Amino acid sequence: MSTQAELDLMREKVNLETSQIHWHELQRFFAKGEAVAVSSDLDLVEVAYQFSMDNKQQVAQWLSENKIGKVSDDQAKTWLANNTMVWAVVVKPWLLVQA
Repeated sequence: MSTQAELDLMREKVNLETSQIHWHELQRFFAKGEAVAVSSDLDLVEVAYQFSMDNKQQVAQWLSENKIGKVSDDQAKTWLANNTMVWAVVVKPWLLVQA
């Protein structure tokens, strides 16, 4: 079991790895089916943290609520056409993105 300090450090690490990037630079993740869209009403850092902690119950809840899911073809096309900047963070093997 991790201590609270270790958990806080892990959350901070995820936060530091989050950045804004143009969607077109992330096409390889989408092509491999590894891009996950995160609803704008969720905290991207918290979602990434829960992924990194392998919290299957929370991830399943977000999936069932359609708060997260693989980036759709339509989303990818729109973001590419609009040269959209997204917030992104990698939690291997996933790339979590939020427009």
